[in-house]
Amino acid sequence: MPVQYTIKADVIDLRNDTPRQADLFLVDSNVWYWTTYTRADFADARPRTYQINDYPLYISKALSAKSTLLRCGLSWAELSHLIEKTELEIFARTTGFDKNKKKEFRHNNISQRANVVTEVQTAWDQIKSMSQMIEVQIDDAMTDAALLRFSTQPLDGYDLFILEAISRAEVVKVITDDGDYVTVPGIQVITANQNVISAAQSQGKLLVR
Repeated sequence: MPVQYTIKADVIDLRNDTPRQADLFLVDSNVWYWTTYTRADFADARPRTYQINDYPLYISKALSAKSTLLRCGLSWAELSHLIEKTELEIFARTTGFDKNKKKEFRHNNISQRANVVTEVQTAWDQIKSMSQMIEVQIDDAMTDAALLRFSTQPLDGYDLFILEAISRAEVVKVITDDGDYVTVPGIQVITANQNVISAAQSQGKLLVR
């Protein structure tokens, strides 16, 4: 059954939005993945057409408008995981290797490991060239704040830390396909996720700027 989102953020349909020079956008990990990793479309769970088209196009428009794009170090961990997973799936599909044997893929296939490293480095270098870093210091205060959010906002641990980081940096705009972010009040979610957009429209939270 479809996810029933309770919309607390303001939602912007990125397909109908024009980035501005004054905009500061935190870019979510999946958006970086679809924008910078050229083999994303070869994953077993293929991205949808809008994901590999609409998000990179909006990032390009934001760069042309001289908007400020922001990255978080935690996104590197998610990005590297996604790229390694996809490279393993491609290798397994073309050779018959058991894709459940991640440790063997990582340790016993030196050339494949080198390929994964190159893909991650290439993607991250692109991200660094397009964005500025938001610093995250994961200390007791940050962890306690994330745990407090965990009880009221249904996001995973990575995203809760990222939310704390952007809250402290007073950044409110997030480019993401992840509907979990719409449960957070006080931010703007820029998305092409039609389920999120439809829910926001029906709940009076779709913003046109």
